[in-house]
Amino acid sequence: MGAGRIILNLIHIIFAVSIIVIVLLQSGKSAGLSGSITGGAETFFGKNKGRTVDALLGKYTTFAAVAFLITSIVLYLVIKG
Repeated sequence: MGAGRIILNLIHIIFAVSIIVIVLLQSGKSAGLSGSITGGAETFFGKNKGRTVDALLGKYTTFAAVAFLITSIVLYLVIKG
């Protein structure tokens, strides 16, 4: 049980650090006046909106957050039991 707990803790820490890094890599939604004009042009003219880097980072953030939540629950159950 000790080795499994250590491995689960390491996985949990990896997901925590990955969430921090992924969120810091994403660009801000409000980048001033030029960002709002460019953002409007992207949504109007951009056909590959789902393939942009920000969309990909958003999907990675969702995956890492769900995995972090699951490892948090499992760690709680392991420590409690």
